[in-house]
Parts: sequence; C-alpha cells; structure tokens
Amino acid sequence: MTEAHLKGDLHRYLRGAREALLGKLDGLPEYDVRRPLVPTGTNLLGLVKHVAMVTAGYFGEVFDRPFPEPLPALEDDAEPNTDMWASPDESREDIVGLWHRAWAHADATIEALPADAPGAVRWWDGEQVTLHLVLVHVLAEVNRHAGHADLVRELIDGEAGFLRSGHNLPEGDAAWWAAYRGRVESAARRFA
Repeated sequence: MTEAHLKGDLHRYLRGAREALLGKLDGLPEYDVRRPLVPTGTNLLGLVKHVAMVTAGYFGEVFDRPFPEPLPALEDDAEPNTDMWASPDESREDIVGLWHRAWAHADATIEALPADAPGAVRWWDGEQVTLHLVLVHVLAEVNRHAGHADLVRELIDGEAGFLRSGHNLPEGDAAWWAAYRGRVESAARRFA
C-alpha cells in the first residue's frame, strides 16, 4: 500500500469520527447540548468546541500553517477548561462554525503535506512529529471524545449509536434493552 493510501485511510476515518461527534448535537435543544451530565462537566457542545480547537492547533501551528483566527482558549493564560464548554455569549452556530473552519483548515494541511512532513508540537515540549503521527493522535482524540459524546447523548435522550445517522445499534425495543441491562446488572451484582 502506498503512502498516499495510508494517509487517505487515516483521513477518511478521521472524517467519519468528526461527523459522528458533530452528529450528537442533531435534534437537541440548546440547553441539552450545553448541560453537564457527569461530575467533570462533560457536555456535547464543549466536546465539539474542544475538538475544533485541538484540530486547529495540531493541523495549524504544528506544521507552521497557523489557523487564521485567534484561539483564546488555547493561550497559556486561558482559564482552565475554557475549551470544554460554551459560555453564554457563544452560540451553537459560533462553535459549529469554528468546527467547520478548523476542519477545512486541517483538511487543507492534510491534503497539502506528505505523511512524513515534519512538525513540532509546542505543548509537547517541542517534540518533533510527522503528519502521520499527528493524524493518528488526532484520530484517537476525536474517537475518544466521540465516545464521551455517545454516553452524554444517551443520558440526555436515550439516543445511541456511533454514526451520524443516529440510532444504529442492534435492533431491540425498550423491553429488550431493559432485559439486557438487567442481565448485565445481575452478573455484576455477583461481585458486589
């Protein structure tokens, strides 16, 4: 397999992961995309904002192709975790727009550079990397956060699945899923 095919495969999986994450916002009201449902404050819109900023950094600054907009949440003096939630003055449209611009910038970098293109990650103490390594790293990051979004979305309205098209788990009605969960709980209780 050629280098172009390998880079293309990573890019294709990255596109799928980012669409899966963004799709978790579909059909939800403003409150639900913003509300934290776990003790760490994880929320859907914050995950999208975080991944947009991470994307802008890794496929911008790392390869000396700076993202053309300021990203205050990534500055050294930024409030901790400010990239993980939407403030009241940030709209869903603002964050989704940033998401689209960050990914367009990333796609241009990925398409312009060979897989062995060198870069340096300032926040990794200047570690030297290649586009291939950054593709793998960001793919892992986006999939990790897409998994977080799967769980948050399921807590909000029960919607589950890993594709943007929505519910795509094995078929089963509510009674089937309740019985399945009961079996899992019963097995776990044996170890309580």
